[in-house]
Amino acid sequence: MPVYAYKGLDGRGKTVSGMRDAESPRVLRRNLRKEGVFVTDLSEEAERVVSGKGLRREVDIKGMFDRIRPQDVAILTRQLATLTRAGIPLAEALGALVDQATSPKLRRTLAEVRTKVNEGTSLADALAEHPKAFSDLYVNMVRAGETAGNLDTVLVRLTEFLDSQAKLRSKVQGAMVYPIVMAIVGTLITGMLMVVVVPKITEIFDDLGKALPWNTQLLIFVSRITGNYWWLLLMLGGLSYYGFRRWKRSTKGKPRWDRFVLRVWVIGPILRMVAIGRFARTLGTLLASGVPVLKAMEIVKHLLENDVLVKAVEDARVAIREGESIASQLAKSGQFPPVVTRMIAVGERAGELEGMLENVAVAYESEVELKINRLTTLMEPLLILAMGSVVGFIVFSILMPILEMNEMVG
Repeated sequence: MPVYAYKGLDGRGKTVSGMRDAESPRVLRRNLRKEGVFVTDLSEEAERVVSGKGLRREVDIKGMFDRIRPQDVAILTRQLATLTRAGIPLAEALGALVDQATSPKLRRTLAEVRTKVNEGTSLADALAEHPKAFSDLYVNMVRAGETAGNLDTVLVRLTEFLDSQAKLRSKVQGAMVYPIVMAIVGTLITGMLMVVVVPKITEIFDDLGKALPWNTQLLIFVSRITGNYWWLLLMLGGLSYYGFRRWKRSTKGKPRWDRFVLRVWVIGPILRMVAIGRFARTLGTLLASGVPVLKAMEIVKHLLENDVLVKAVEDARVAIREGESIASQLAKSGQFPPVVTRMIAVGERAGELEGMLENVAVAYESEVELKINRLTTLMEPLLILAMGSVVGFIVFSILMPILEMNEMVG
């Protein structure tokens, strides 16, 4: 069902505007007239009609760049939880969310979900038709809430989960900003020195015809290669990056790369902690929402993004189907720390697995934040030292021949 943006006047002559879904503009005008709104302007949202040579087609320019962000999903989930907890019918609550959504794509998505719900489809099935906006985890939690009759509680729990994931993602991304900026600035400065400054200075050494130190010869060689073949270097760099990404996504390359990443000094342990924290948080949230353990493990498996850990979780899922415990199989994989597996084992024996997984998630998320702060503090002087070493090598390689010339003149 299309979504329309309207402007009009209410019974008191006050200007009103909003978004509504309707079968046609005529139906929408009639519905608004019943509500006491006289429509002055009406247009289908995010569409522009272009005509030419007898052809008419719809071009959605804004829609090409519009996307539904995780933050938008978290906000609408919180609002939907508030409305349903207040006793407002689901279809009416979705209609309120359509009216106040700021993203055109999100408005259209919510309008389609509302239409499906009005036709008798469950909310989970309606959301499942939009996988780019609502993940399997989201859909299955909503389905569990509908089945158990506690949708409002599940939506609140889902909101807390989305907020915690957003905070963790923000911390990781924020910690990577400084190193990336420093690396880019250092590369630009070094490139400018090699392409602009060094060639002008080394012209003096070429006129002398004197044997130069090895470091100066190396500097001149690198400067000439960079200045004359920069386009080739960029092309090779782009092709290498493209080839590496293809290999990393391939069936043979991805497991090897994922295994290598987990063994990298400092970075590997942090990535493992992030994955384990996500595993514990997600599994605990799904189980607390009433999702069966096998289905929950299947969903969690796809969120880890590391083939080594994915295989460990899949093996645990198969073992659970055969009657074994989660903790025993995770311990056999060797990919989960003993502390985690023992805490999970205690939770299974005590019948409080959801709470124990929550404790694991909190502990590991705090540990990730601490290690990221330490890593950032350590990388700042290392990056400065690396940049200083490169610039120092360039300056030293230029000054050495000059000093030798002064000694000869003396």
